[in-house]
Amino acid sequence: MSEARHFLVVSHTGRRDSLEATSEVCRQLSAAGAIPVIADEQWDDLHEFDPHMNGNARRLEAEVSIAEIELVIVLGGDGTILRAAEMVRGHTAPLLGVNLGHVGFLAESERDDLGYTVTRALARDYEVEERMALAVRVKQGMDVVWESWALNEVTVEKAERERLLEVVIEVDRRPLSSFGCDGVVVSTPTGSTAYAFSAGGPVVWPAVEAMLLVPLSAHALFARPLVVGPDSSLAIEVLDRTNASGVLWCDGRRMHDLPPGARVIVRRSETPVRLARLHEAPFTDRLVNKFRLPVAGWRGPGTRD
Repeated sequence: MSEARHFLVVSHTGRRDSLEATSEVCRQLSAAGAIPVIADEQWDDLHEFDPHMNGNARRLEAEVSIAEIELVIVLGGDGTILRAAEMVRGHTAPLLGVNLGHVGFLAESERDDLGYTVTRALARDYEVEERMALAVRVKQGMDVVWESWALNEVTVEKAERERLLEVVIEVDRRPLSSFGCDGVVVSTPTGSTAYAFSAGGPVVWPAVEAMLLVPLSAHALFARPLVVGPDSSLAIEVLDRTNASGVLWCDGRRMHDLPPGARVIVRRSETPVRLARLHEAPFTDRLVNKFRLPVAGWRGPGTRD
């Protein structure tokens, strides 16, 4: 008898289209002899929507451990994929995203291809791509008071609307500049199309290993976005001089308060995030499709290429 195959299905249960897609995926997995696994916090919503679906499904942790998961099928937008990445952090199961949101940069397929996507997953017909993540720690004096990680970005933002946040930026343990601002974004190449992009940062291809630092509405002559190597360290220190506090966010999901004097250090994480890929399309095509960029008039590579 073959060993059971477990697929974690993560979705945005607050939306009916997501509940329908989850039910469809679970039924297709069960029909193929695989076991769909549902996180405990989503179990009741899914059971209420489809009482028969949970007959073959299992609860994550209560019945199936994360270590037993072969693949995570994520139904939703990039926010749902970030939540799924948080759930399996430190384990080997890759994430296969099906976009039910708006842009869905991290997703690999669309809702119309759902059945085909699950068929490919069951056949193990996908490649695994590792994406760089960030490791972040907060120090107060000499003490490390908080640690976390991020796939897209780490943001330091002002806690009070009426006050600027005074910070000093450090690269590789050397001071670079000090200014008042609304905040600072430190991003991976994966996150360069997210918050950092909205703040005026460059788009960085995922194959490039680098970290971006993008100031938010900085009052300074030198406040350009920076791109540094993957072995660099970036630090943002909240200065005491204005008594303004900040708040730290990791992927918009994990938060920590930053009192004056707090120091945020960001480095490359030793643990990447694993994404399952069905297509070998260039990242350029993904940019064009997701942002609906105008390419009319392009005639293709010339003979000199």
